[in-house]
Amino acid sequence: MKKSDARLPRLEDVAEHAGVSHQTVSRVINNHPNVSKATREKVEAAIAELGYRRNTAARSLVTRRSQTIGVLGSELSQYGPANTMLGVEQAARDAGYFVSIAALRSVSRDAIFDALRHFTDQSVDGIAVLVPHSETLKILEEYNAGVPVIAVGSLGNAAVSGAMVDQKRGAEIAVGHLIDLGHRRIGHVAGPSDWTDGVLRAEGWRNALRNAGLPHDLLLEGDWSAGSGYDLGRQLAVERTATALFVGNDQMALGILRAFNEAGVRVPDDVSVVGFDDQPESGYFTPPLTTVRQDFEELGRRCMDIMLKEIEAGAGVSSTVVTPELVHRASTAPPAASAG
Repeated sequence: MKKSDARLPRLEDVAEHAGVSHQTVSRVINNHPNVSKATREKVEAAIAELGYRRNTAARSLVTRRSQTIGVLGSELSQYGPANTMLGVEQAARDAGYFVSIAALRSVSRDAIFDALRHFTDQSVDGIAVLVPHSETLKILEEYNAGVPVIAVGSLGNAAVSGAMVDQKRGAEIAVGHLIDLGHRRIGHVAGPSDWTDGVLRAEGWRNALRNAGLPHDLLLEGDWSAGSGYDLGRQLAVERTATALFVGNDQMALGILRAFNEAGVRVPDDVSVVGFDDQPESGYFTPPLTTVRQDFEELGRRCMDIMLKEIEAGAGVSSTVVTPELVHRASTAPPAASAG
């Protein structure tokens, strides 16, 4: 078949031209991993030669699916939400779905409802909601989208599925590391109290100290920014009430490190510091930051696994949890009295 033929090439034409089954062509088009490199290249060459294009409109008529996932996000200037968004988007594309993205300027019931209506008007097959605020899940319960909805950053509930990194466990790992080093006075610089992640990380900090029989009264709240970390770091440098700090994210830890450096507080000699996220620059802080790494790609894959089971198999709501890991660098050490 030539490009000049009146009839547009079909998937079956590509399969015949490449000498493979139409199922193999479908796997290549949908970026399925179980296709050899040689076969993929042969199919891609046939697609290019024939000028084949997916007829998504025709497919939608047959399957009654748009092959589109709606992704609703907020606070995308922050490292965690932005990379969670990228992880979900990539996983959706890998599964052969297009992605329609809406970003909230403000978080409210009306704003979330408007965005959900926008997606349902587009006839999306499912919606992933990345709005890490404490009221999000309650708002989602009120809206009947008619398609699977995944609350990313939450365990979900009886009405809405959830996919999250175990924030509380990540905090417990961070604090446990400091306790193992010999620290007994460990403070926490938390994220905002209306953020789910901030609340869960604070709970994990508190649980780890309580279980070790240690005081858990040194809690300060920032706003995730390096600026708020800097301001709180200046306060902590004067008070010197802790030998170690668990900081709610790497950005605030960056501000604290600068404030400590300016005040002559040595890290980790005087105070050990642990962050959360493991953003790409964390290994280049002064000193390189010990932190908790979140696997955003794995979170995206888990989210889409749940979504596809609901879309394609009619599965009920469910939840999945990704366990974070500690990345040990130079910002933590035993307290001075225990050193040597």
